[in-house]
Amino acid sequence: MIVIDTHVVLWDALQPQLLGKQAQEVIERADQTEGLYFCSISLWEIAMLIRKKRIEIKVSFRELVELLLSCRKYVFQEITPEIAELSTTMPDTINSDPADRIIAATAIVTKAPLVTADKNLRKSDIVQTIW
Repeated sequence: MIVIDTHVVLWDALQPQLLGKQAQEVIERADQTEGLYFCSISLWEIAMLIRKKRIEIKVSFRELVELLLSCRKYVFQEITPEIAELSTTMPDTINSDPADRIIAATAIVTKAPLVTADKNLRKSDIVQTIW
């Protein structure tokens, strides 16, 4: 299993050329085996990106989510008490964005590498990342 950051979910579906080679390989491998953790906070992030018109799509948010779920072997990972607590106690150098902190905490708690282009997360020594 791998944890997939929000931007990676979108890039994989809409602009796969933006993904790093290693990221593409692990996504394909995870999709063919146990699957990819899709953090529930990513749903909120995607909805906000649409609302703010930072991404424009020709389908509704719900239709987009259904399309995403039909394209990959995603496994939803809800925010557990352990993930919530860890996201608030990690060093601030990880990232100040609450959603990114929750996604990073998810990777740590599930013991799964995080696929992300986020430089702060990739520099971290407490989150295993792949790009």
